[in-house]
Amino acid sequence: MQKLIVTLLLAAGLSLSAKAQQIAILKYQGGGDWYANPTALPNLINFCNSNIGTRLITKPETVEVGSNTIYQYPFLHMTGHGNVVFSSEEKENLRNYLLSGGFLHIDDNYGMREYIVGELEELFPNSNLEEIGLDHPIFSQEYTFPQGLPKIHEHDGKRPQALGIFENNRLVLLLTLESDLGDGWEDAAVHNDPEEIRIKALQMGANIVSYVFKN
Repeated sequence: MQKLIVTLLLAAGLSLSAKAQQIAILKYQGGGDWYANPTALPNLINFCNSNIGTRLITKPETVEVGSNTIYQYPFLHMTGHGNVVFSSEEKENLRNYLLSGGFLHIDDNYGMREYIVGELEELFPNSNLEEIGLDHPIFSQEYTFPQGLPKIHEHDGKRPQALGIFENNRLVLLLTLESDLGDGWEDAAVHNDPEEIRIKALQMGANIVSYVFKN
């Protein structure tokens, strides 16, 4: 029955959900704080609606990795600082979602990398997690970032990286590291970032949103 439901959703769900302009937060197991940065996505959504012509629903939904409801959302966002565990059933569900036209942005809020990379290797064992070239449209979709992913918060001196998984030349998964985009999207009072830093974070986020909803 589960496979039948997934098949039907693959056939019709994402083709319809592409019209539903909404982003969902991915809730996962393992103990990591999937709920981090509560003001980030609403602020990014408002920025996009005001500046790049999107008509996103302002309140993001929350969905679980193994749920069929993920097929209702063209864009899933995942963040946190700690452990991530996907069951085999969750991996299959998430893989099917991504291969059927969905998109996942994982923003490492410092501390997730050591856990998520292994899960992604099992999620797509035949596809490498690779650094995205500076010529990729995600760096120029609405705003130009000639040097790639901006550095929003400095923790350990490492350069920011945008890593991706491609299937049939389509970017299906984006992992942003050493940047802290989500913190830059949060309310200004949360981190007291300079306005120009917050704008860079929001603009880069708008590029990601535009890549999913406007292409």
